[in-house]
Amino acid sequence: MNQAEKEQYLREYSLLKNEGKPFFPYAVAKDSIMAVIVMATIMLLSLLFGAELGPKVNPTTTTYVPRPDWYFFFLFEILRVMRNVPKFTPMATIGIPTLCMIGLFLLPLYDRGPERLITRRPIALASGLATIACIAFLTYSGANTGSPNSVSLPAPPGLTAAQRATFYAGEIVVGESGCEGCHEIGSNGNNGPGPPLTHIGAKRAAAAIASTLKNPTAPMPSFANLAKTSPKKFAALVSFLSDLQ
Repeated sequence: MNQAEKEQYLREYSLLKNEGKPFFPYAVAKDSIMAVIVMATIMLLSLLFGAELGPKVNPTTTTYVPRPDWYFFFLFEILRVMRNVPKFTPMATIGIPTLCMIGLFLLPLYDRGPERLITRRPIALASGLATIACIAFLTYSGANTGSPNSVSLPAPPGLTAAQRATFYAGEIVVGESGCEGCHEIGSNGNNGPGPPLTHIGAKRAAAAIASTLKNPTAPMPSFANLAKTSPKKFAALVSFLSDLQ
């Protein structure tokens, strides 16, 4: 901005300032009215829909999966995407949010244009829309991420009622056993260090799967004790994995 543009801007600003209204009570009144509307809306929604309550706390459970509040889902999704590369975890948890905050604080230093209309600031407009789109997509993805302690696969077609019951019983065993901490099954679990199990039934026979569960390669835990103490659960687990075609 040269000296002539600066003087013109100051003249226009002085005229607009003289024609304007004082902050109090005009701006304060508008903000107060908007605050009352927001509070009334929240109270109305709470009365109509209530608060979402989950099951009672069970301190003995081993399958509880903590999830962040909805406004942190985009950070949760970034961390989940980078979970398979441990060296990037600090960048996902600390680096990216910190860099974004620094960029926000430095905004007055690198955006020195006098324009205030967003339509005349294409770079700022594009950056803002891109940021909103990214956060919205990551929030949606994080909100719809499956639990690492459960499996959300439908039973394969062609199974009888008894076979479907066994299939879903095997899903529960997989979730309780923590298999998805090292394996990926459908959209759930981690892609490593163990191999994906989404189609393990098409690669291994039931007998081979049972043998691997009883005598696995380290660091996978053995399910031999489960086969002895709860043969029905072990059979359901083997049947479930065999049906993953």
